[in-house]
Amino acid sequence: MGIEFVDLFDQWASSYDETVSGHDPEYREVFEGYEEMLQQLADLSISPVMEFGVGTANLTRKIIDQHKVVFGIEPSKEMRRIANVKCPEAAIYSGDFLQYPSLMTPVSSIVSSFAFHHLTKEEKEQAIERFFHQLEPNGQVVFIDTLFKNETHKQQLIMEAEKQGFLNLAQDLQEEYYPYLEELKEMFLQQGFEVSCKQLNKYAWLIQAKKGE
Repeated sequence: MGIEFVDLFDQWASSYDETVSGHDPEYREVFEGYEEMLQQLADLSISPVMEFGVGTANLTRKIIDQHKVVFGIEPSKEMRRIANVKCPEAAIYSGDFLQYPSLMTPVSSIVSSFAFHHLTKEEKEQAIERFFHQLEPNGQVVFIDTLFKNETHKQQLIMEAEKQGFLNLAQDLQEEYYPYLEELKEMFLQQGFEVSCKQLNKYAWLIQAKKGE
């Protein structure tokens, strides 16, 4: 999964928290309401929790503070270093959405924030299939990530970013694997999940997918 991004994550680790907290005007709208979104994710999670793309453990910290058990997966060595300092109570392992240490027990929640888009469409489908088998009955996937409503919406956001001079953001929107809303819903439905999506800001959406009994 997106191994091409790992070097970028290592370089971004030291300034990641500044970016998501709004200090970078180019990504301010992407992460608008970041702390509230993560809190909502933490509140929805049910222990034990498996978190993909731990990053600098901002979400992990909120879940741990609710006295929940977290198994974290993060491909970047530098991100893991920061995460372990910030959240030593969590078990954080090297890995990604498709390759990670086997867990001996099913989990009740699989969570992630701003990471699932690093997978191609085919990789997303593979990951969702694995989620279904990893989760215990009535378990759920709860993600926050950038989505496009459709191709028109995608092009509109790219054009707006370019007009604002946010060329890095415009490039990200074109080159990363942000999914289309209905396409993502269908991926979960095909694996047997009930799924719903709710827009949280201009870019970010809450994705909830529940496994049946």
